[in-house]
Amino acid sequence: MRRFGVTLAPSPKYQRILEKRPNPPGQHGGRRQRTKVGAYGSRLTEKQKLRAFYGIAERQMHNYFMKAARMRGPTGTNLMRLLEQRLDAVVYRLGLAPSVWSSRQLVGHGHIRVNGKKVDIPSFQVSPGQTIALSDRIKKSDQISVWRARGGIAAPAYLEISEDGTSGKLVRAPERDEIPVPVDDRLIVEFYSK
Repeated sequence: MRRFGVTLAPSPKYQRILEKRPNPPGQHGGRRQRTKVGAYGSRLTEKQKLRAFYGIAERQMHNYFMKAARMRGPTGTNLMRLLEQRLDAVVYRLGLAPSVWSSRQLVGHGHIRVNGKKVDIPSFQVSPGQTIALSDRIKKSDQISVWRARGGIAAPAYLEISEDGTSGKLVRAPERDEIPVPVDDRLIVEFYSK
């Protein structure tokens, strides 16, 4: 986050880190002189920012781009939709975890049910109409109650949350303006289209 100068997760903790140390990390990060970033550098930065937000590897990112390019419609919007419909991202947007990274851990440890079946693959693509819920064992966990008491982010319009807050449903595929990720997807498309 310090490298990009943007908070990738809406948390007071990360905001304080950026306020305290606004410069990039490393030995030479505090220098006031910044080298001019060219077209390639700005495209690379946007791509790396998106990868950091979702916590995915370069090969996964490239595969998502190729899949988005084959789909009908704008490639950038398709790419963002594919990433936002990952199971770990949906769990985070439902407010079942405080960050994308913790939701990835919840999924990986087998605490998430999709239509009643255990799914432990964070990259699982959630389809519209599928229900995502916490397992019965993790609902009783102290950590989950602490997260819910702290209050999470407001769920976007394409998700529907149950009254008890332990499950939700993907109603439809998200639109680009509903995805609150601070990246310019046009530059990412240009990066991969070279």
